[in-house]
Amino acid sequence: MPFVTTPAVFGRNLFLAAANAIKPIKPFTVIRGLATVTDQSFANAKPPLGPYANIVSSKPVPAAIQFKTGQVFHGTSFGSQRSVSGEAVFTTSLVGYPESMTDPSYRGQILVFTQPLIGNYGVPGLFRDQYGLSKYFESDRIQCEGIVVNDYATRYSHWTAVESLGEWCARHGVPIISGVDTRAIVHLLRDQGSTLAKLVTGGEAENEDFSNIHFSDPNERNLIAEVSTEVPVSYNPYGDVNIAVIDCGVKYNILRSLVNRGAAATVLPWDFDFNEIADQFDGIFISNGPGNPKKAVETVKNLRKAIQTYDKPIFGICMGNLILGLAAGLDVYKLRFGNRGHNVPALNMVTGKCAITSQNHGYALADDVMPQGWEKFF
Repeated sequence: MPFVTTPAVFGRNLFLAAANAIKPIKPFTVIRGLATVTDQSFANAKPPLGPYANIVSSKPVPAAIQFKTGQVFHGTSFGSQRSVSGEAVFTTSLVGYPESMTDPSYRGQILVFTQPLIGNYGVPGLFRDQYGLSKYFESDRIQCEGIVVNDYATRYSHWTAVESLGEWCARHGVPIISGVDTRAIVHLLRDQGSTLAKLVTGGEAENEDFSNIHFSDPNERNLIAEVSTEVPVSYNPYGDVNIAVIDCGVKYNILRSLVNRGAAATVLPWDFDFNEIADQFDGIFISNGPGNPKKAVETVKNLRKAIQTYDKPIFGICMGNLILGLAAGLDVYKLRFGNRGHNVPALNMVTGKCAITSQNHGYALADDVMPQGWEKFF
């Protein structure tokens, strides 16, 4: 049974409006390159107040980020005025910051964007599709601890936007540090690997006082348990095939990709023993997710049994592929700085063709020696 990895696709569709006919441009004519809408559902949309809404600041305040290896970068904060700690990682994605920040695979991490300008199209509203899935987010909250950007856009423009990135982060208690040399930080992380960091704001940042918060390693926690559903949830229940989705931190767009193809998706908690009801499903899917796959002990145990007794497809993506590898008998190791971005090449070992994929993981399978009956796919 091969490992199956499916390229995940998420991002923001950009729509350009064009005139029906090309006409000569009159002198002093103002040309608008951005769409303007007056739809009341957008114009009057007000995001709900979050637990940190009372600390929203309209003016930037000092911020600083300190890495465990000693380096300190100073900038300003436009988000929540909180101090946080986590694992600093970088993403090469050019667009899709709302999707990246709500991706459960970024749980516990301080996310550095290599794209210099972040926030220029704001944050969309909480609109849902016909299946009840959020259209523009990958989960129901911001998952990362904080974000690091070179240039934060204080003014935004997009037809789906209802608030700025800073306002959104402030409501969710997520600090932003802007005005730092993200190129230098990326070089740092590439040289020494993903590193623990502290992000502080206000007076603590001015005084370089990082003593009130300790370095927290999210990989020591069971992050999968933190982001998984607590109860089974069904999407498109009358679909043609019934897929059991073992939720290790599944992105909404993965569920959308399944139901759009006619599947009924039953989302199960990460430690749910699906073997007792496996005959109800036409396939078992193990989702993406954050952290160390070795923390998912129950999932690995359930999969080991399923491999021996279940005679229908079992497939996984990202964290799901790692957990499936553990169940097959392989080991995992932590990558130096991981693969995070929308442009990662993956080679099909069967056909020799290369696919450009979206990836977000910090661990990989030690697959130099494959278990009997298994082979590499991508």
